[in-house]
Amino acid sequence: MAMTRRDFHAGLVASLGLAVLPQAWAWPWDEDWVEGRDWEALPDPEPTAPGQAVRVSEFFSYGCPHCADLNPLITAWAKELPADVEFQRLPVTFGRAAWTILARLYFTLELEGALERLDQAVFHAIGEQRLNLYTERAVLDWVAKQGLNPEAFQKQFNSVAVGTKLRQAQASAKRFQINAVPSIIVDGRYRVIGDAGRGHEGRLDITDWLIKKAREARPAQETGGAST
Repeated sequence: MAMTRRDFHAGLVASLGLAVLPQAWAWPWDEDWVEGRDWEALPDPEPTAPGQAVRVSEFFSYGCPHCADLNPLITAWAKELPADVEFQRLPVTFGRAAWTILARLYFTLELEGALERLDQAVFHAIGEQRLNLYTERAVLDWVAKQGLNPEAFQKQFNSVAVGTKLRQAQASAKRFQINAVPSIIVDGRYRVIGDAGRGHEGRLDITDWLIKKAREARPAQETGGAST
């Protein structure tokens, strides 16, 4: 599932439950995922340096109910990644003022060291409690109730550091032509586009497979050989 620009403009915020599959069903891990159905190679992959970690980028928004559903799963998944894989989350704005506020909220929580504690709480506040966190004033009122100093938070919220992170995230979203969330990019080379009917778990299975594919492509790329 993904929230597109059209979904955003139409105001579709209803969450969709994950499909219930038979207990015996399992994906054959020795079989490749299908290009064009499950994943796609990016036309202009990012160059990588020798020894550089495989980077997995999740593009998301606190305003996206599908991102809220994925978040607990991908957070637990990221904690089990091997040392040669780097995970980053990048909030998108789609050029909307409301989602720009949410992106600033994410980066401010990160810089204030409160992201781990309050990350899922933001999703819950917006999706379950139906709180309006789309203005700076509303954000400051909310973080104060979470035990943070609103004055210090406001200063960071409007800081150069947060502004820089926001611009970098927007540039990455443009670079990878992100038009729906959640979106996962692996190593600047591959995009996850399917889930094989398994919802977010399937999406992460494909991501695992693409990490392996990206890792295996590194030697040829770094020695000047043909890339996969």
